[in-house]
Amino acid sequence: MFGLTDQLQRRPATLLAGSLALAVMALSASASAQQRDPAYAAARAAGKVGEKTDGFLGYPTPPSAEVRKIGEDINIKRREVYAQKAAAQKATIDDYGFTSGCQLILATAPGEKYQAPDGSWQTRTSEPPLRNNKCPA
Repeated sequence: MFGLTDQLQRRPATLLAGSLALAVMALSASASAQQRDPAYAAARAAGKVGEKTDGFLGYPTPPSAEVRKIGEDINIKRREVYAQKAAAQKATIDDYGFTSGCQLILATAPGEKYQAPDGSWQTRTSEPPLRNNKCPA
């Protein structure tokens, strides 16, 4: 049986593997959501929603009721996935969300909004996004 030290040493790799799978699912879900919901695609393109460091969508500017509902619906679905994946990886939802947020921010396209490590909202350029130094490489 592995000791606590072994578990702690494996945790970042395990979270990374799980978050990569989640990022693929989230990106697929995001692409599907954009295809199914033109309002989400428009809000994302207009910078009304963006990826936060905690793995959830946020609002760079005060959202309309419609944009808030779209973001909350997606965040509820993400939380469900994070909870399932975190339990399977013996991690917390917060840990899993953070690692997923790192990947989702990395996957933003130029022109999309994302949250920088200092909490400010940035617009993605052709340069790599600003990410927390604790994000997996």
